[in-house]
Amino acid sequence: MTDPFEVLTMGRIGVDIYPLQVGLPLEDVTSFGKYLGGSAANVAVAASRLGRRSAVITRTGHDPFGRFLHKALGGYGVDDRYVTAVPGLPTPVTFCEIFPPDDFPIYFYRYPKAPDLEVATDELDLQAIVSAGVFWVTVTGLSQEPSRSATLAALAERARSGITVLDLDYRPTLWPSREEARKWTRAALPHATVAVGNLDECETATGSRDPEAAGKALRDLGVDLAVVKQGPAGVLALDGASAVHVPPLSVQVVNGIGAGDAFGGALCHGLLAGWDTAEVMRFANAAGAIVASRLSCADAMPAQDEVRDLLAEQADVH
Repeated sequence: MTDPFEVLTMGRIGVDIYPLQVGLPLEDVTSFGKYLGGSAANVAVAASRLGRRSAVITRTGHDPFGRFLHKALGGYGVDDRYVTAVPGLPTPVTFCEIFPPDDFPIYFYRYPKAPDLEVATDELDLQAIVSAGVFWVTVTGLSQEPSRSATLAALAERARSGITVLDLDYRPTLWPSREEARKWTRAALPHATVAVGNLDECETATGSRDPEAAGKALRDLGVDLAVVKQGPAGVLALDGASAVHVPPLSVQVVNGIGAGDAFGGALCHGLLAGWDTAEVMRFANAAGAIVASRLSCADAMPAQDEVRDLLAEQADVH
């Protein structure tokens, strides 16, 4: 590899199966759309849409859905050289129900085990991990072996160089307990320079659901920048110099799933651009709002002009 990746993510990938009939329970839905999904893959797509050279480290099944994900990544401009197949394990699928504005139940089908948890230390391109502008890993990757050891090994090799992000990405159904997730999250945090999560995820990491307290606890656990997403209350970011509060943007919510991944890709973009914390948060918040106003995740990731346009529209309104 001659040029380092600007954004290199590691973690979940799968196929999102979303109902095309909004407001119906799954048992009554008769038509669905098929999309690339999974937090690490979505963040890489979001960064690519914003012009960043991105790649993802993950694994799929050796099946048609796995082939679909390779095609989808290529279509979004995400390098798939580190996406390999695991014979004998199916590519995960995820269903959701869509009840706007704030109810989006998710059903993960990651049985008997998700291939993305089969990433092993000996297959990592450590040079690429160390040289990437942003290296992004997820807490889900810590939930099982060998992915847990591979994630921690990658973080240790990275040694907090550049921008190293831990996506708190806590999914209760993928862990035996919140306490187990907290244990491994805290093992990873000292290796990260940035932590980002919603209130529930921050509570898992820190034991506190209070945004200010959780943000301060994340900083005490080793990160330089703590980002606490609060849904309708906006975003709080603590960087050591200041506490930045960014209010939510007014959009018509269609599907809130994927908004956090759009936020993540935009966060990577802003940090790489060297913007101050307030500008990064405003831009990331707007990117997330755009995806919340659309049905899908990866397909919905915005380009820079779309984000800037929404920010300008909201400024005009206020």
